[in-house]
Amino acid sequence: MQPLNLSAHTNVLPSGVSARPNSRVARSRRQPAATVRACAAVADNGTAVEKGLEFQINDVFPPAQPEPVSEAVQAMLDEQGLDYEASGLKYLTNEARERALAKKANKIEKLKNKKGGHNMWGEVHELGQLIRDGKTTWEDLELDDIDLRLKWSGLFHRRKRTPGFFMMRLKVPNGELTAEQARFLGGAVRKYGEKGCLDITTRANIQLRGIPLEDAGDIINGLQDVGLTSVQTGMDNVRNMTGSPIAGLDPHEFVDSRPLCKAIDNMITNHGKGNPELVNLPRKINIGLATTRDDFAHTHINDVGLYAAKDPETGKVGFNVELGGYFSIKRNATSIPGDTWLDVEEVAPYCKAILEVFRDYGQRVSDRQKTRLMWLVEEMGAEKFRQTVSTYIGYDLKPGKHITYDDQWKRRDVLGVHPQRQEGLFWVGACIPVGRLQSDDMDDLAHIAETYGDGTMRMTVEQDVIFPNVPEKNLEAMQQEPIFQRFKINPGNLSRGLVSCTGAQFCGVAIIETKNRAMAVVEKLEQQLDIPEAVRIHWTGCPNSCGQAQVGDIGLMGGPAKLDGKAVEGVRLFRGGIIGENPTLATEFEKGVPCEESILLPKLRELLMEHHGATLKAGVEQELATAAA
Repeated sequence: MQPLNLSAHTNVLPSGVSARPNSRVARSRRQPAATVRACAAVADNGTAVEKGLEFQINDVFPPAQPEPVSEAVQAMLDEQGLDYEASGLKYLTNEARERALAKKANKIEKLKNKKGGHNMWGEVHELGQLIRDGKTTWEDLELDDIDLRLKWSGLFHRRKRTPGFFMMRLKVPNGELTAEQARFLGGAVRKYGEKGCLDITTRANIQLRGIPLEDAGDIINGLQDVGLTSVQTGMDNVRNMTGSPIAGLDPHEFVDSRPLCKAIDNMITNHGKGNPELVNLPRKINIGLATTRDDFAHTHINDVGLYAAKDPETGKVGFNVELGGYFSIKRNATSIPGDTWLDVEEVAPYCKAILEVFRDYGQRVSDRQKTRLMWLVEEMGAEKFRQTVSTYIGYDLKPGKHITYDDQWKRRDVLGVHPQRQEGLFWVGACIPVGRLQSDDMDDLAHIAETYGDGTMRMTVEQDVIFPNVPEKNLEAMQQEPIFQRFKINPGNLSRGLVSCTGAQFCGVAIIETKNRAMAVVEKLEQQLDIPEAVRIHWTGCPNSCGQAQVGDIGLMGGPAKLDGKAVEGVRLFRGGIIGENPTLATEFEKGVPCEESILLPKLRELLMEHHGATLKAGVEQELATAAA
């Protein structure tokens, strides 16, 4: 194995600015690299103490040798008339192949058996060329290829909302982009007009919209040229790696999450080229790293959550494993202890092993709602699951560590201007309302990063942007830039916590429109109320909960409703989500609330006044009474 080259994580600071020893700034170009210098211990007062410890991080693994096809599997292939080489079965064990080929397997398994989605990595270019040459149209192509298999290349056809156009989902490990990458992304969608926009997601990722299939291949090539990829971002693959948006800057972090997220991503995607060994999981998987007590990655709702801490006995930094967190239509589960402790060096190999265990042992039954990782963990039990992963990794994994703290840690708000652990440097967090960006916005963000910071930026799971390594002398001029009139550095206490899924504007699954409505509602609430604390309001268009309504202080989920006897867009209301240490999911307390502002706004005002200390601004009570008269 070769070590991950972290030359991409050396300082690139503005001219004339020197960094303290051991500081670094990530550059997100895909390069081979070296060792991680970790913030390896935390003092009693909670401040970070650099011990200079170094961890070797591997992200290059020898290719697996497929298990020879058994007689039983071959008989099933012959009976079903399937082409083994074209299928997604090659890297499964024979037992897993039999589950995938069984009559009770779900329809997505049958689709993958017929033709694996990884085949589209090459075909997307060929199909685009055929369309450009006038030899076919997207309507004439195989339905399953267009609507499903292209998701293995990161292309999501929005047949219901924008037929013939695709959303492209990327891999942006730890949410980090360079100015060069941001400019490319903005340019990629500029010519598509109103359809062409970008969204920051709740996995600190980027999605491009409005892309016709004939252009997709060129955009994919351009992504690779700037060190990005879209492979393995949809369907039964691992989603974007999340960590800390202030990694490497934070005086309270245990270890920098960026090289770890990059190493795991490189392992999963074969350095962005595509990894056929891991394309046929039973369902999608989310992996998140919490490298501070804030848990910026929301590990409690990730299938695999790695929570950093200091070993009580040795003082060495490692990770406790949490397993099984997820949201779905039928079940919402917070993660459970995985009873496993990982040294930093073990993180990428462990993630590889756990993905292989899930691939080989996970259920592929008719009800796909029962095929997420949690179902396998519950079936095996945490101890047997750890033992099975140990078999794959090649040694016995250590049991989890019992971690306690004497104080309570409140999750920090990263928006605004904050001093870094590097003397004289600051990070600046700007609010991107509901994560929606236009092509020109990407140029403006790139300009800010290059002019005032180090040429990089970080996306957050709250759909905002952070600019790291801004020298103190640059802060005043930076804050005067016009972009911060719309992307505020110090937004209102509702705007700063507003999160929304795509909604019905582009998503065919969404029951309601979310983004524009969420912004309009918050704008009116902030005009009417004095709100003494930040309140996190999460909107999601359907029970899949991409907008994570269950983690908000207040959550709104699209659902059926009636007004004056007629069906209208409505929401289910949630309250009480807690994030950070000791997280709790919000509780649903009301259904069928119409989205009509005359009904929804008063309910939200009441919630804010009753539970978050909000009060009506001067004159508003009279205005509301007059309007109601």
